[in-house]
Amino acid sequence: MKKVFVKSYGCQMNVYDSERMADALAVDGYEQTDSVENADLVVLNTCHIREKAAEKVYSELGRLRTLKQRRAEEGHETRVVVAGCVAQAEGEEILRRAQVVDVVVGPQAYHRLPAMVRAAQKGRVVDTDFPEDDKFAHLPKLERKRVRSRGVSAFLTIQEGCDKFCAFCVVPYTRGAEVSRPVAKVLDEARALADAGVREITLIGQNVNAYHGAGPDGREWGLGQLLHAVAEIEGVARIRYTTSHPNDMDDALIEAHRDLPQLMPYLHLPVQAGSDRILKAMNRKHTGDAYRRIIDKVRRVRPDIALSSDFIVGFPGESDADFDQTMRLVADIGFASAFSFKYSTRPGTPAADDTAQIAEAVKAERLARLQALLEEQRQAFNRGTVGKVVEVLLEKPGRHPGQLGGKSPYLQAVHLDGAGLAVGDIVPVLITAQSSNSLQGEALRGRAGETNAPGDTAAADVA
Repeated sequence: MKKVFVKSYGCQMNVYDSERMADALAVDGYEQTDSVENADLVVLNTCHIREKAAEKVYSELGRLRTLKQRRAEEGHETRVVVAGCVAQAEGEEILRRAQVVDVVVGPQAYHRLPAMVRAAQKGRVVDTDFPEDDKFAHLPKLERKRVRSRGVSAFLTIQEGCDKFCAFCVVPYTRGAEVSRPVAKVLDEARALADAGVREITLIGQNVNAYHGAGPDGREWGLGQLLHAVAEIEGVARIRYTTSHPNDMDDALIEAHRDLPQLMPYLHLPVQAGSDRILKAMNRKHTGDAYRRIIDKVRRVRPDIALSSDFIVGFPGESDADFDQTMRLVADIGFASAFSFKYSTRPGTPAADDTAQIAEAVKAERLARLQALLEEQRQAFNRGTVGKVVEVLLEKPGRHPGQLGGKSPYLQAVHLDGAGLAVGDIVPVLITAQSSNSLQGEALRGRAGETNAPGDTAAADVA
C-alpha cells in the first residue's frame, strides 16, 4: 500500500479532521505511517490561531522540499498537501511560495482530498470553497479496526464555524459560519465509536455549546439534550465537550452536569479577560460578572467541577488596571488548568488594525504574572487530589515497564502499576503523589473505593 503521513497542528478539531482525512485516503489505498521519510503522501493539517502560523508552515515545507528531492533521486514520488486553516487563509499564495506543494485544501473541503490527490498527477490543485453539501456525508463510515487502533478516547465533531466574530479571532474567516450536524448523524458516529471500544467521547466544535442540530423529532436540539442522548449509548462511559462560549451556557446544559454521571466534572469555558472594557473591545458580548454568575450556577449543580479557561493578555488598549481585573477574576474563581497567551495580531481581524498595540515587554511581564497565578492554582488543585480516590480511565502504557497511564474525571494525567489491568479499564485509584504534570496512584483491586473530589474534606480519605 501507499503510505500517508499526517501532521496535525493546533486544536482538537484538527486532530479529528486529520483522522477523517486518513480514513478517506485509506479508501484510495493509503496506509498511515508515523515516518515522514517513508511517506508517498504528506498532509500538513494546519492551524491559524498561533502567532506566525503561516511562516511556521512555510518553514516545514522547506524541509519537505529537501525530503521530496531525496526521495525522487531514490525513485520515489512524494506528494505534499497543505490542509486546514492556513490553507484556507493563504490559498493560492501557498502554491506561489512553495513549489513543493501539490494540493491546498481548506477545512470544509477535505472530503474531496482523495480526488484532489489523484488530480494532482496532472497539475497542482487548490480547493478552499465552502461547499453547500455536507462534507461529513461524503466521508467513509468509521472502520472498527481503524477506530480501535486510535485508543479508547475519541473526538467527535458536532459543530463547526463561529458567528461570534471576536476581534482577535480568525475562525469565522477560516472555518465559516456556525453549522451543526444533525442529531442522528452524531449519534450514529457515537455508536460506531462505542462499538469499536471507545469508552470516552469528547464532543467538539469551534463553539460547541452553540450546537443547534436538527433532531429526529423535527425540532432543533441544544447541546444539553444531545448529551442526554449520547449518554444512553451502550458502552459510552465518559463524555466531555469543548470548546464553549459563556453566552451559550444555557440552563439545560448546566443541568446536564448535575443529571448525567457520564458527563465528566470538567468545563473548559474561555473568558479571555477580566476587564469589561477589554471584553467589549474583544467583542466577547459578556462581562466579567456575567462569567462569575455562570460559574456560580455550574458549581451549585456540580460542586466538584474542575474549571479551565483561555486568557489573552496585552490586547490592544489594555491598561494596568484592566490587567489587574483579569488577575482578580482568576483569584476569585480558581482554575484547575488554563491556557494563556500574549495577544498577537491576525491579519484580517479587527484588532490587528488597532493603533493601541501593547509593547512586547509589557505583554511578557503580564503573561508571566498571570501564568504564575494559574500555575499556583493548578498545582493546588492537583495537590488536593492526593489521598483521594478517583476513577481513572486507563488509556495507554506509561513511561516505565508495567505502568499504565490514564485520565481522572478532572482530566488529570495519572500513572499507576498496571499489573492485572488493561487499557480501557476504568478503575478506582488512590492518588498517592503529585509531580509537576501528573499524579501517581495505586489501583484499589478488589476493594470498594469512594470517588472523592479534589479538596473534598467531607469525604473520607483512604489510608
